[in-house]
Amino acid sequence: MQTVVGIRFCTNTCSFFGHPEVNVNIGLVTSLFAGTASLSSFKYSSAFDAIVKKLKRGSQSAGNPATGGSSETICDGIEENVVAVSEHVPTHRKPFNDSDFGQYLAGLIDGDGHFSTQRQLCIAFHSADAPLAYFVKSSIGFGNVRPVKNKNAIILIVSSYDGMARVMSLINGKLRTEHRYGQAVRNVLNHPSFFDYTLVNTFTKNNAPVVANYWLCGFSDAEASFQVKMVVSVNRKEVRLNFQVDQKTESVLVDIRNYLGGDVYHRSSQDTYYYRSTSFGVARNIIRYFDKYPMLSYKHVSYLRWRKTCLLIQRREHLTQAGWDAIHKIKSDMRYSAATSQSKIES
Repeated sequence: MQTVVGIRFCTNTCSFFGHPEVNVNIGLVTSLFAGTASLSSFKYSSAFDAIVKKLKRGSQSAGNPATGGSSETICDGIEENVVAVSEHVPTHRKPFNDSDFGQYLAGLIDGDGHFSTQRQLCIAFHSADAPLAYFVKSSIGFGNVRPVKNKNAIILIVSSYDGMARVMSLINGKLRTEHRYGQAVRNVLNHPSFFDYTLVNTFTKNNAPVVANYWLCGFSDAEASFQVKMVVSVNRKEVRLNFQVDQKTESVLVDIRNYLGGDVYHRSSQDTYYYRSTSFGVARNIIRYFDKYPMLSYKHVSYLRWRKTCLLIQRREHLTQAGWDAIHKIKSDMRYSAATSQSKIES
């Protein structure tokens, strides 16, 4: 699911809108679970049922407005008293120690991981993210990366006792979603083979506020999306920078809102929630975070294009025809990339 959120940059008069628009797409990483995997060692049925229901809700909700407050319009693309986004893009780096990697892995699992009843961890990736899958495997030190039958996708499975012990140690105190934490306790730590494992009685969930670490990076690689929207009306042109995250429950989205700014809304037609950014100031916070903790999936490319659009707006180039055309090219590139990846998954 993908909800259009409201950072609106007007080239003419300002206005406020009482109902946010909603545009629903299927998340690439999430959709990898919708196929049937040719792996006898992992039971997919319960995970697939939940994901398929999620995808069906998404396909049925396109164009339906979500309940919530008004979206924010920013005249000429710049708010007062907002620190400018740096023109320099920091060097892309990966988590370099167990603490950083554990935060990233916890975020990735919170978004798209699954702890099976066979005491296994499964994470699916688009085939374009094979380097990420092997990086995660290498950083854990255990697991196997295998193709998913009839899908342009791969799956990382960690199933050995030593491998799962390593995973539990890395993510202890770092998981934030109640669902994934419950899976870890029920299906791994309560498994008979773990009865004497030292973390059984000390494994905890992270209930602290979101802070500057790699958790949100991993969670965004799994769940977040970036969009550039261009709207032309009679009196003005608008460029909207959209960053969004959807979840079945709102608690973790509230944590993200409290950290980045923005807001959380309820989509009544599906009984789901989504976080959205709402201003150029929030866009700056998002850029400051992902500049320091860059995503490791294909979404990093979308982020860089989204960031470039923000810079064009900051320089007011969106007010010129050349700048408008440049943003249109960025938007087209992002849409083509997403459509190509989706068609590969469906093929």
